[in-house]
Amino acid sequence: MKSTKITLLVTSFNSLTQAVYVWLRDRGYVVGVVYAKSLSMLEEIESFEPDLVLCPFLKDYVPSSIYDRYDTFVFHPGIRGDRGAYSLEWALWESRDSWGGVWLRVVEELDSGDIYASGEFKLRDSYKASIYRNEELKTALNSLEELLQNIKSNSFVPQLQKPMHPKFQTTIDWHKDTTKEIIKKINTLDSFPGVLDEILGIECHLFGVHNEAKLRGNKPKEILAKRDGAICISTIDGALWITHLREPHRFKLPATYVLKSRLQGIKEHRLPLIFDRSYETFYEISCDMKGDVAYLHFDFHNGAFSSDKCIKLKYAFEYLKQQAKVIVLMGGLDFFSNGIHLNILEDSKKDGEDGWGNINAMNDLVGSVLMSDDVITVASLSKNAGAGGVFLALACDYVVCSDLCVLNPHYKTLGLSGSEYHTFTLPKRVGEKMATKLLDECLPISSQKAKEIGMVDEVFGSNEYLSRLEEFAQGLVEDEDRYDDMLWDKQDFLEANQDKINECKQQELATMHPEFWDEDSIFHTLRYEFVYKICPTQTPKRLMHNS
Repeated sequence: MKSTKITLLVTSFNSLTQAVYVWLRDRGYVVGVVYAKSLSMLEEIESFEPDLVLCPFLKDYVPSSIYDRYDTFVFHPGIRGDRGAYSLEWALWESRDSWGGVWLRVVEELDSGDIYASGEFKLRDSYKASIYRNEELKTALNSLEELLQNIKSNSFVPQLQKPMHPKFQTTIDWHKDTTKEIIKKINTLDSFPGVLDEILGIECHLFGVHNEAKLRGNKPKEILAKRDGAICISTIDGALWITHLREPHRFKLPATYVLKSRLQGIKEHRLPLIFDRSYETFYEISCDMKGDVAYLHFDFHNGAFSSDKCIKLKYAFEYLKQQAKVIVLMGGLDFFSNGIHLNILEDSKKDGEDGWGNINAMNDLVGSVLMSDDVITVASLSKNAGAGGVFLALACDYVVCSDLCVLNPHYKTLGLSGSEYHTFTLPKRVGEKMATKLLDECLPISSQKAKEIGMVDEVFGSNEYLSRLEEFAQGLVEDEDRYDDMLWDKQDFLEANQDKINECKQQELATMHPEFWDEDSIFHTLRYEFVYKICPTQTPKRLMHNS
């Protein structure tokens, strides 16, 4: 029986696009991706001859030459009757109790086509990008089966032809707006484009806002402190933290990297290595202790691990080994880990040196987890992981995933051969042949597929994920004799493979050295394009016509 062929026409291969891509492939559909900015977009679609065109993430209008010829459907992050861009922004700004997403047919007028599938969710008090990566993504996936069935039966409800809402814009008045109002404004436009403001004479967009419960200033917009790249700013009724800034026509960086010497005299307001969350403030590393199990949370912006964050997390992990029998690496709100911090490297005047330092710091963190023979480790991938973040997870004794998690176990799309002991941990789980295939194809895989090939141990449904994770982790310590046997086996294994593990690390670093240090390394070009979000004018071949 011939498989249905589906083209994903997209602005970029973002998290939602990848989730739809792996969902379809896991169910036997033949999927090809075409970038909407591709100069040969129509030719690429025609050469594939799809039965259907889906647009999970599309900022551009679809040409009539496509939707007239192919049944074409777009995912809109809004409810029935909502039309136009800035859907999530207005939903957050209006403090809606619930929101949703719809799959609608593409017609000439934007967001006017009939609706073939939809879903709703309770609107969480968070920032825009987090709602998109979590609730909207889940809604799009949960309604995919309904979409495909309704396309076959031509079942739909008409779109409500309400006026398109206007562009969402806002500014901050530091002398009038309360802390709560400023936080709402920044959250509404995070992660793009961000609220435009001026900090210490630098025009920039603001991102990553957190309330501060203790620090206070003498006047609004006074810089009170800095911490882990963020700055604390006073308001008319309190204070808040801003973690990242982006100057116009630049890219997002930790606030202290943008402000640099202008912060001279501003003190670092430190927290304990593992913050106890006893009051509201900005923090990145925290822990929940439940019996003999430590749940180590590390919420690094966009899952990017700079050198200092690798070092801090390594220290936190090593400290917890004295407190717990099992350590669960939890990741953050939106990502587990995406490896080294590319934006900081692009900003660096010594990108070779800083990149080399970053990859070695990441290696030290992964090595600490991999070689820990006195504790059982679990990687909890409730959110996506990519590149070195995948191999941080594979350094653990067990890997568990949410059914919505997407893994990108590769580096080559950025011109890197990779490190983090991946030449040991990946073949150990999936075999040499599959390891090579994953690294060379550079395609995302679902958590279900990862379990199928042995990369992960368990996959839990997203609705019950935390309770199932806790049952799994607690089960590792309930039987003391079994736990002791696991530790003995682990110690024997590490001792027997010590030389091989070190050899893998050294060979990886030897291969990567010129990728960081050579001026003509393709890594520098690909990193630049990634950081500046330069859309390719041709769809990458790895994404086209894959069965």
